[in-house]
Amino acid sequence: MKKKPDIKQLKSIPYGYPKKNINVNIVTNEFTCICPWSGLPDFATITINYTPDKKCVELKSLKLYLQSYRDVGIVHESAVNNILDDMVNCCNPQKMEIVIEFNIRGGIKTTVKREYVK
Repeated sequence: MKKKPDIKQLKSIPYGYPKKNINVNIVTNEFTCICPWSGLPDFATITINYTPDKKCVELKSLKLYLQSYRDVGIVHESAVNNILDDMVNCCNPQKMEIVIEFNIRGGIKTTVKREYVK
């Protein structure tokens, strides 16, 4: 089982309007990772909201980066922290929020959220 996500997949592109604040909202319901204790897959919807500064995340690279979690054994709280830290390092936004809503498993639904403000 792969131990870490592939951070090398995550790339940024220049934001062409650095003096104009916009909100970028990215949603995918295809996120999967592995429960580190049971080895069972966890499925989730990720919502990323951010205001770019000088760079934006390149969407294909984000897709590949998130797909690299498929074989990673990770708890929900660590997933949101890792993804936010990697995204901030990639594109250095003015602000960013990541919400991960994990599907119900064992009768429990988990939603984890973290925010960053420059």
